[in-house]
Amino acid sequence: MILDVSDASFQAEVLDRSATVPVIVDLWAPWCEPCKTIGPILEKLTKAANGKVVLAKVNVDQNPAIAAAFKAQSIPAVYAMKDGAVLDGFVGAYPEHVIEEFVRGLVPGEALVSVESLLALGDETSLGAAFMLEPTNELVVVALAKLLISRSDIPAALALLTSIPSTPQIQLLVDEAKLAFAPTDDFDDQLSNLLPKVKLDDDARAAYLAILETMGVNDPRTAGHRKKFTAQLF
Repeated sequence: MILDVSDASFQAEVLDRSATVPVIVDLWAPWCEPCKTIGPILEKLTKAANGKVVLAKVNVDQNPAIAAAFKAQSIPAVYAMKDGAVLDGFVGAYPEHVIEEFVRGLVPGEALVSVESLLALGDETSLGAAFMLEPTNELVVVALAKLLISRSDIPAALALLTSIPSTPQIQLLVDEAKLAFAPTDDFDDQLSNLLPKVKLDDDARAAYLAILETMGVNDPRTAGHRKKFTAQLF
């Protein structure tokens, strides 16, 4: 769990919550460049801990009382709390493996789930969890998209593939997905019948657009039908 915590919510979200689960307090600010480095690492490792720890993010510019309570002289400053007391902490940016050991120390006996291990499992649940941890990881996106294509869920696969910057491998999968698409609806026929009428008939035009909306941008046919619509109007 990842929370944005304020001066007003600190008691409930951090101190009280720390009675049941370790809470990592991340003191940061938008202008702090090192904060931008360790923030995503802390978020990823918190997710990998599967609910065994909570991450409380505190913008010190907006919440000076919390920063004062920790006597923070500089940021990023990270503290681990349990039962209302500080267990451990560090100040400054550290490599991921150091931060991972810090988090692992809060959940003894628990293994942090890695993207690599989830990829190795390869089932839909594991790949979905890997995507939650690293949604821009191309290996994760490719593996999950291949699974979706294999079960003919083409719109979902295309939505996934277009969620990250295109690469040659991503484009190959996009092309594969479009070739594998086998519609079970009659939208093509409906749109073909409506197309000659859309220029002069408001109802036909509205019906055509409604079908395109239902199909959605990730239906491989949508772009082609939209081009035909535009050509018919002008």
